[in-house]
Amino acid sequence: MRSTFTDWYNKKMYANQEITDETHYIGQLLDQVKVIAIVGISAKPTRDSYFVGSYLQKAGYTVIPVNPTAEEILGVPCYPDLKSIPVAVDVVNVFRKPQDVPDLIIQALEIKATHIWLQLGVGTHREQEIKAKKAGSTLIQNRCIKVDHQFLIRPNSNN
Repeated sequence: MRSTFTDWYNKKMYANQEITDETHYIGQLLDQVKVIAIVGISAKPTRDSYFVGSYLQKAGYTVIPVNPTAEEILGVPCYPDLKSIPVAVDVVNVFRKPQDVPDLIIQALEIKATHIWLQLGVGTHREQEIKAKKAGSTLIQNRCIKVDHQFLIRPNSNN
């Protein structure tokens, strides 16, 4: 099964030079960052956002949940918004509706997050990408941080 997914990933993520360059960049990024804030993470273990957060925690990242309706997720304090987080954040990972992205980009830039990651389904936001770049941040769009970590960072295993 692993080889089927590896073949799919390699075909998709190395389909052209632009995607290949982005994929190499993402591999380096995931190898260097330590703190990931997940905006829109759910307290429900059956939701993708929870599963991604749990995976990233187990992979060794400090995961900071951001959800105004929860006090704790994944066994750590949850914050109502990005500005409430008391530590520096390397990556802001977004699980929100596409219309929420412009405000979230502003918040992420205000806390000086170096990378903003829009999960699959959050859409493509060219204007926000330009805004982030001008502020010295990178906006990654339409990629799953968990999938990229699995294929670019996690060692191959048969587990």
